[in-house]
Amino acid sequence: MTAAERGASRRLAVVGWPIEHSLSPVLHGAAARALGLDWRYERRPVREGELEGFVDVLDASWLGLSVTAPLKREAALLAASLDERARLTGAANTLLLGARPRGWNTDVGGIVRAFAGGGLEEAATGAIVGAGATASSALVALAELGARSVAVALRSPAKGAQLVALGARLDVEVALQPLGEALPAVDAAVSTLPAAADVVPAFAHPPSMLLDADYARADGSRYRGAVPAGALIDGREMLLGQAVLQVRIFTSGDVASPLPDEERVAAAMRSALAVATGLEES
Repeated sequence: MTAAERGASRRLAVVGWPIEHSLSPVLHGAAARALGLDWRYERRPVREGELEGFVDVLDASWLGLSVTAPLKREAALLAASLDERARLTGAANTLLLGARPRGWNTDVGGIVRAFAGGGLEEAATGAIVGAGATASSALVALAELGARSVAVALRSPAKGAQLVALGARLDVEVALQPLGEALPAVDAAVSTLPAAADVVPAFAHPPSMLLDADYARADGSRYRGAVPAGALIDGREMLLGQAVLQVRIFTSGDVASPLPDEERVAAAMRSALAVATGLEES
């Protein structure tokens, strides 16, 4: 980013429906302050099927969008180019705007970074609870950690077909099972269940580490007692990790290029997130 670009006022937003709950403005606002950027980051409600129309009327002051449910697949279709993670999952949660928008999936990286922050950087086996939008990102993340077999617990086997197909592309054996059935012992598990879900999956043996991706349960209450406290990663870690990667994209156009003094920037984002959620930092 040039000095002129650093001093320019740019607009960004998180889009989705509903959107009032999003903590992205908290994270990106903290990043902008830490980096000395003049960013105006907003929440913009956009319904399913309306993303292309929303993007079409944005002017040149708009830099990028964070994309949440239910728009991630629309974002992938809208982008002129996709990174490998977005291509595999068919979902983009980040758009860098311009004449030819570019799309990324930083959810995968957010999951990988969350596990690494907990001390787990390799996993031979994995498990996924639920088959919603985050499940594909979780499967790609587990494959990147080295998993070659992944158990998926879900309500409807029909929803698992795309995960089985994705697993075949990743050279990962995906085994589907009912949500109420105990999951096998694994190195890394990801729960994608929404906070309102009325079931707590059982594990035959506690996983070495479990990420509860829904940050609405950032206190880990859903799995308290099911896994040792030190093995439970709350959803804020994934949220923070994917946001740091988004900031890389918005500042440089390259998800692989670290931010200037990235540890300091991430610390500022973590602190703002802890205040916003009213919880102690992880």
